[in-house]
Order: sequence, then structure tokens, then C-alpha cells
Amino acid sequence: MSTEPTSIGGSVTPPTSIDSKNSGVGASIQTKGTTGKRKAPPQRSEVWSHFTKFINSEGVSKAKCNYCEKEFCCDMKKNGTGSLKYHIGSCKKNPSNVVDTSQGQLVLPRKGVEGGEGNLSTWRFDQEACRKGLAQMILIDELPFKFVESEGFKKFMFVACPRFHIPSRTTMTRDAYQLYLDERVKIKQLLRSSCSRVCLTTDTWTSLQRVNYLCITAHFIDNDWKLNKKILNFCPISSHKGESIGMVIEKCLLNWGIDKLFTVTVDNASSNDVAIGYLRKKFTPRGGLVQNGKYLHMRCMAHIVNLIVVEGLKEMNKSVERVRGAVRYVRQSPARLQKFKEFVVVEKIECKKMLCLDVCTRWNSTYLMLDTAQNFERAFERFEEQDTNFRAELERGEGWPSVDDWDNVRNLRDFLEHFYEVTLRIYGTSYVTSNNFFDELSEIDILLRDAQLNSNIDFNVMAIKMKEKYDKYWGDIDKMNLLMFVACVLDPRQKLKYLEFTLSEMSSSEKACEMMQKLKESLYELFDEYKPPLHGTCSQSSVSTHDKTSELDKYLAEANEEFVEDFDILLWWKVNSPRFPTLSKIARDVLAIPVSTVASEFAFSTGGRVLDQYRSSLTPKIVQALVCTQDWIRRSSSQEDIKKIEEQIQELDKIENGMFIVLF
Repeated sequence: MSTEPTSIGGSVTPPTSIDSKNSGVGASIQTKGTTGKRKAPPQRSEVWSHFTKFINSEGVSKAKCNYCEKEFCCDMKKNGTGSLKYHIGSCKKNPSNVVDTSQGQLVLPRKGVEGGEGNLSTWRFDQEACRKGLAQMILIDELPFKFVESEGFKKFMFVACPRFHIPSRTTMTRDAYQLYLDERVKIKQLLRSSCSRVCLTTDTWTSLQRVNYLCITAHFIDNDWKLNKKILNFCPISSHKGESIGMVIEKCLLNWGIDKLFTVTVDNASSNDVAIGYLRKKFTPRGGLVQNGKYLHMRCMAHIVNLIVVEGLKEMNKSVERVRGAVRYVRQSPARLQKFKEFVVVEKIECKKMLCLDVCTRWNSTYLMLDTAQNFERAFERFEEQDTNFRAELERGEGWPSVDDWDNVRNLRDFLEHFYEVTLRIYGTSYVTSNNFFDELSEIDILLRDAQLNSNIDFNVMAIKMKEKYDKYWGDIDKMNLLMFVACVLDPRQKLKYLEFTLSEMSSSEKACEMMQKLKESLYELFDEYKPPLHGTCSQSSVSTHDKTSELDKYLAEANEEFVEDFDILLWWKVNSPRFPTLSKIARDVLAIPVSTVASEFAFSTGGRVLDQYRSSLTPKIVQALVCTQDWIRRSSSQEDIKKIEEQIQELDKIENGMFIVLF
């Protein structure tokens, strides 16, 4: 029975008791005039089942682990219980953490997991190993550090591995940076143990936060004849001036302990010429360059191909612009796009490719747009018949694509396909590209010569303009890095005979003979620099002649290997290095040369995702750790490399132009 509330001075006093039978859920309900709800007593943390709290001699609150007796600060206002909870999960003397070491759980082979393919192994819970694996996942999959604090991840881990104590985002940041430091030590040791010289690629990029970054990537062949590509630095730079870039590269190499530099592959920016000159001046006195830096400067083949093709597209711009306008019109609204898809079905066009709008400044995306659009010519014609605004809208620009325009586009698409495939091949970073440089060069030369004979006047003019640009960079052997020709000679399928034949097809016999003479002189000079120092009383000239006759000339005199699709040039040199000890040293350096800067450019693709608008507060130190470590620990193969190149090319379009190639 409850007492009635009484009024005292206009206020209401609560009842002295509440009948529990009638109170129900509202047992703690306050009547009008109360100051607040009755607070529930604080719950004791679960951690105190594993710790004993005490005050030490200095008057500081401490907590001692009941298992290992390790002491922790436990001032709740300052420390909380986070460190205590973590210790419970990792304490080796905690009975719940004890693992039966006599028998582990059987783990079946698993595809796509490093070390898990074709291997039957055992597994035991290891808190530290799990934390390292989590850090690797964050880096490889480019996840934000706050991912570890997400509700979904916590639920998943509770089901998958309830004993794993999930670290905080701050701890995860420290773990990721520690992983960077650990992997850096391994890379440094690999560089130190390798007897080969290092080739570099470098390029600059500006982030969304308007911070200028310089990426420096090392390429070298290790003692096991495996091609390595390692991003050394991804750091901010204060200036795009050549000398500033050169100083940053020099500092990077000194920090990594690299003193033997072979080539630096860069684009055609004038500042890069200054940077190469700075490096040549600094490294030549130290004996770190071959032929006093004569071959240090390597121009990016992909950039030159880009300049050649862009020059040609200027002449075919009207047909391209009309097709671009048609694609843009269809893409401008969901209703138009849906109607276009219906016309594709009506016309029975069986094409699984997706209509895309190009980025005008990137010719490869223009090729992809034309390659797709030409399949839908009939659908565009039907769209023009059904949509009265289509023609009127396009007439404001270059007009709508005519039958002749579609013919031009198809011819251009077939022509550009050769350049696109060349670009895909030279963009590889996990396989050798330098030995194919001359082969790709001769293919482009033949394409341009044949195109100049085309009966289509516009196509003919386009080819002439492209050939002029080609000759500006590759028409004179003195403007080219002769190491690319040496790489051809060091391919046992090609050697001098193939080079001589191809040069005679590309130029006059007189010029071909002159180029071959320069190449042979450079080849023997390179051989003399690489051969081991003389010992004994033999004269310099006699020993040099003997070495050439016994090794270089012997290699050149042997029959060429057959051209087979899966020929492994590095394996060939690994097997034959005992027969050609000096030549094999040259081959290790020359075959490591990248013919494009794409390795550094692809890092900007990663950097653009890491430094997106949601993670713009990351410090340059952490950004470098994320980009570099991902490059070091991510699995890579030539097959995977080829598959990802098209995707990465489109990603570069996005990064460099601030927009996506739009697909449906």
C-alpha cells in the first residue's frame, strides 16, 4: 500500500514507499517535482577479475596481474582500463590464453594467400602475429585506421577469433609504421647484398591538398636473377626546380646507402634535365656511375609515344569530337541512357563493352572511347531518329557523326590499337622491358611509314605529323640512350644480326652502318669497364684482347636462341652466367632498366586513394609509410601486372585530371 504525496509550500513530496506489485517497470518513476532519476550503481569492470588493485609506497594506484604479476598504472581518471584489457588477451600466463603447443589446428591450402598455396600447415593463436596481419591488411587494402574500431569488424572478429584483442586506431597507426620500419630494414639489406647497380624512375605529383610529392622507385636484378621494383621514397618537395629535385634524389640514395647508380628514367620536362645534370656532377667523383654518367639519362618511352599520338589526333579531331559529342549527349541523363540501352537491344548489338567518355588530354582513354563507341553505330543512328533534340544539340558543336566519321573513327581505332598495345607492354614493372625497346621502336617506325601511304588525305597528314614528332626524339641515334641498343644485343634471340637487319630496314644503309659502328664501340667500352681488374704481369692490351675474344665475341658468334613466346631472358642469363661472367654483370644492370616512369606514376594512383578528401589530415611521414610498405608487401606477378595495367592507366587519368572515365 503506497502513501499519498503531500503538498508542502506548493511543492509535491514523493511517496515514502512504492508497492512493488503495482510499480512494474516504473519502479523508479519519479513524481512531479523530483530532481531526477535514481542512478544505477556503477558496474565493476570485468578486468578486476584478473587484476588486484593496490596503492604503492609512492601513493600511486596500481593494478597487478594475477597471473604474471606485472604492474600497471590504474588511475581511472588518467589511464582507464584499456591497457589492462589488452594485457589480459596477451598475457602468456593467463590460463585462457594458454595454447596446447603439442598440437596445432590443421590449415588447408588456400589460393591467393602468400605461403598458403599448395601448403598444408598448422595454426596456433598468436596475438602479435594477428596484429601484424591486421596491419598488413590495412596497408594492402588501403583501409582507414578507424576501420579497426568499426562495429562490423568487431562483430566479425568476435566470431572468427574471439581471443584476439582488437587494437585502437592509434595503436594500429603505430603498428603500420613499425611494419614500414621493419620492411625498410629488409629492403636495405637486399640492396646491400645485391651486386648490381640500381636504376631509378622518378616523377612528381600534386595531391588534393596541393602538396607536391616526389616518388623515387628503384629497379634492380638481385643475386637470384629476379627483377625487383621497390618504391624508396614518397616525400613532399618544396620546388619543382631541377636542382631541388636532384638534391632530394641524392639525399634519398644516401639514406638508403645506394652509391652505384646506373640510369634514371624521367619524362621530358626540362627540370629533369637539370636534375640529371646535378646527379651526374655529384656521383661521378665518387665512382658511382658508368662511363662518367654517359648513360645516366633515360627518357620515358611512354611519354614520347604519348606526344606522338597526341600530335596525330590533332589532325583527326573533327571526327573524334563528333563521336565524343554523341557519347556525351547520351550520358547526360539517365533517361537518355536507358533509351540508348533499349536501342542496343533492338539493333541486336552483342557487345559487352561499356560506353565511356574519354579524358581529352589522355589519348589512351580516347582510344578506349572510340573502341567502344564504334560498336554502337546503329544504336546511335536509331537514337538520332527517335530523339529530336539529338541533332539540334550536336549542331551547336562539331555536329553529329556521319558515315564518313564512323569510317574515320574505325580506321583511327585500328591504328591507335597498335600504340595502345605497345603502351601496355612497356608499362610492365615485374618483367624486363628494356630488351624489347628497339623492337617496339621499329614497330612504331613501320606503322608511321605505312600510314603515310594511306589514300585518306586526313589520315596521311596525321601520319606525317606523327613521324615528324617521332624523328624529333628517335630519328637520330645521338639523341638516344645507347643502352637500349645494348639491351637488344644482350637478348640472346636478337644480338647484333637482328639489330643490323632492322636498322637497315628503318634507314639508309649508310646511316645503318654508322649507327652499328657507334653501337659496337659503346658495347666494347662498356665491356672493358665491367671486366675485372688485371693481375699479374700481362699487358693491358693483350689481356683485353683475350677477354673480348673469349667472352664477348664468343657470345656474339654463337647462334641466336629461337623466338618463343615464354622465353625467360633472366633465366637464360642465370644459367649462362658462369660462361659469361663479365657479360652477365652488364646484363643484370642493362636488363633492369625501365623504359617508362609508370612505376612511379602508379604510386600516385595509390597516393590519390590514400590522400583522398576523407583522409587529408595524414602526415607526409605516414603517407610515405603507407605507399612504400604497400608496394613492398603486396604480391605481384607478370600475369597480375598485365591484368592491372589497363585499370591503372584509367586510374592515372583520374589522378592527373581530377576526374573519372565515366562508364555505364
